[in-house]
Amino acid sequence: MAHAALPGICIAFLLYGQKSLLVFLIGAACSGYIATVCIQFIVKHTRIKEDAAIGIVLSVFFGLGIVLLTWINQHEGGNQSGINDFLFGKAASLTGSDVNVLTVTAITMITTILVFFKEFKIITFDRAFAQGIGVPVSLLNGVLMFLIVSVVVIGLQAVGVVLMSALLITPALAARYWTEKLEWMMWLAGGFGALSGVAGAYISLIAYVPTGPLVIIFATMLFICSFLFAPKRGLCSKMIRRYIQRRTLRAKQLYKRGEQA
Repeated sequence: MAHAALPGICIAFLLYGQKSLLVFLIGAACSGYIATVCIQFIVKHTRIKEDAAIGIVLSVFFGLGIVLLTWINQHEGGNQSGINDFLFGKAASLTGSDVNVLTVTAITMITTILVFFKEFKIITFDRAFAQGIGVPVSLLNGVLMFLIVSVVVIGLQAVGVVLMSALLITPALAARYWTEKLEWMMWLAGGFGALSGVAGAYISLIAYVPTGPLVIIFATMLFICSFLFAPKRGLCSKMIRRYIQRRTLRAKQLYKRGEQA
């Protein structure tokens, strides 16, 4: 969805004529929704599998976005439109009104997730059961897809189109190493993402470098730490437990041999 949002941002700028985060968000959301419809249409009416359909559609949309972005930058004033900040992200380009729009959107999405969390969990893991108990699966699936698109859209200017998918996936993977419960995983993933965003944005403002790469670097560092040192699933923790188990097993074997002797 992040890659599919780029042409929507460019078309919104061409229609509106100047930078406006709210207009860009609307354009990106429309573009992401159209890409979703195209993917579902291909999967439903052809033999192409979903992963292949996603690759085809998002590649075409991203290529179209790059073409439009290049065309905008070649015109007078286009290179000062701020659209380039959507490629790799730049926190310094956010204005007060931009932050207000992001805040309101984020609060709305968090509230929606908390209200419908049980329903989202059911339709995600057992859609047949959800349909059996009367849950409006199609409606909630559309709401969930809209929330995903909204998350992608509000993070574009800070992280960028290219790296937004990594910010969606990496904190969730890191959180998965620390808990077995979806509720805790959700909060941990949000916390890891927020920590990565704050750290990356702060360093980017000081060093005057794109925000997106720094945010992903911090998120990846959190993932590596989780992968190595998480109490139950971490690699080092598993090695320590296996070492202790081997020592215990050897001690028991030696004790039994001593008794037999």
